[in-house]
Amino acid sequence: MPNDLIHAIAFAGTRRIAEGPLPVVADRARQLRAAEPSEAILVFDLETSKVLDLDLRAEAGEIAPTEPKAAVAADPDRPRGGPGRPKLGVVAREVTLLPRHWEWLNDQPGGASVTLRKLVEQARQAGTDTDRVRKARESAYRFMAAMAGDLPGFEEAARALFAGDARGFDDRTAEWPADVRTHARLLMARSLG
Repeated sequence: MPNDLIHAIAFAGTRRIAEGPLPVVADRARQLRAAEPSEAILVFDLETSKVLDLDLRAEAGEIAPTEPKAAVAADPDRPRGGPGRPKLGVVAREVTLLPRHWEWLNDQPGGASVTLRKLVEQARQAGTDTDRVRKARESAYRFMAAMAGDLPGFEEAARALFAGDARGFDDRTAEWPADVRTHARLLMARSLG
């Protein structure tokens, strides 16, 4: 994904310093790093709350890769070249099934591959809301663990998050630093729908 399509939020300690497109947030983080070299700065992907690994020493407008090249090369979900239909991103993998499952798949119109793709798409569509809530809760927890893991009420807030208890979450985060509390509550609200 191009860096200008990633939206991010940056914190210096517990203070929110920037939010928006990654290049803008990275430049603000660089400016603060130059002014206050000892300040702890974390930049998060706004959607996933994963910490983005940026080189804050780079020139303004430059963004270092957010994942090492070795990690990209080792990514098993990344489409590879070679046999198959590269335009569709088809990747051959091994699937282990019982003989009765293979018999049923082979009896379906289009064969095993077509049937498996249809079943996967149906499952993806059926689980969309469940997946969205799960991903939103994981994002909220990831942010909380990084920014509030040592704060009072963290464990109770995490339980409230996964229980979908907004009131309990608000109660447990009431004493957190304002910017951390505000963003954590926003993420909690997203996890509720």
